[in-house]
Amino acid sequence: MTKIIGLTGGIGSGKTMVAEYIKSLGIPVYIADDEARELMTTDKVVKAISTEFGKEVLDKGRLLRDKLAQIVFNNPEKLQKLNSIVHPEVKKHFDDWVKKYTNYPFVVKEAAILFESGSNKYCDAVITITSPKETRLQRVIARDKTDRESVIKRMQNQWTDEQRVAKSDYVINNISIEATKKRVDEIFKLLKNH
Repeated sequence: MTKIIGLTGGIGSGKTMVAEYIKSLGIPVYIADDEARELMTTDKVVKAISTEFGKEVLDKGRLLRDKLAQIVFNNPEKLQKLNSIVHPEVKKHFDDWVKKYTNYPFVVKEAAILFESGSNKYCDAVITITSPKETRLQRVIARDKTDRESVIKRMQNQWTDEQRVAKSDYVINNISIEATKKRVDEIFKLLKNH
């Protein structure tokens, strides 16, 4: 039976780097945000979103992601509505994806909002990546070419490290790449022996 390992952490914590390292170990990794982005281009999801949020989020049948983000970003109720459209599609897509890897001992589901979306309930174990707030801020500002205030707002829309850690089986404090990789190796060794 393939075990599902959840991988999460706040924005800028280093989830992508850890996910890439896990992939390099030969473990299949599902990147939920990338898949959600892709699923949001399908006719079914675009239709459901435009029905809920109006035609102003479309341009010639294509979803205007920036426009949608402006609508949901500071409105928890509207964000919840969007999530109720997208999350079930991601779950179904992930379930289909897992079926391709039944001969692997583990697969990893990387998701920024693993706990918020309730996806953790389907995981055999959860790994949380943490990093100092200032480090995270600097990473995201550099990566997204954005300003500090925007990143802080995005952070405030996510669970805190403390909330994630309290519900996680394993924690990686991502300060240095080498120490982080070593910790990943330790965790997967522990998981193999369970």
